[in-house]
Amino acid sequence: MSDLQREVTDLESKSATAARLFDIRRIIGGLFVVYGIIVTIAGISPSDADLDKAQGVNINLWTGLGMLALGLFFLGWMWLRPTVPPTPADEEPSQ
Repeated sequence: MSDLQREVTDLESKSATAARLFDIRRIIGGLFVVYGIIVTIAGISPSDADLDKAQGVNINLWTGLGMLALGLFFLGWMWLRPTVPPTPADEEPSQ
């Protein structure tokens, strides 16, 4: 009987790890941080043509910084409020 309990405990821990790994906030935050870094780098040294298109506003820099801030917000939210996987008692029995 203890083997069964150990196996159930192992499966529950794997389920919790999978729930944290595939948290949508991690995916969205990571993508926004990566794209934000790329766009910010592109906006650090804009060409005159790029500035003329945007009426003198360095749009790549501001958009990149906004994306970076949003991505860091998602990652901070995930870190401060981690996902709690459902317990077997919370799940409805299948009929």
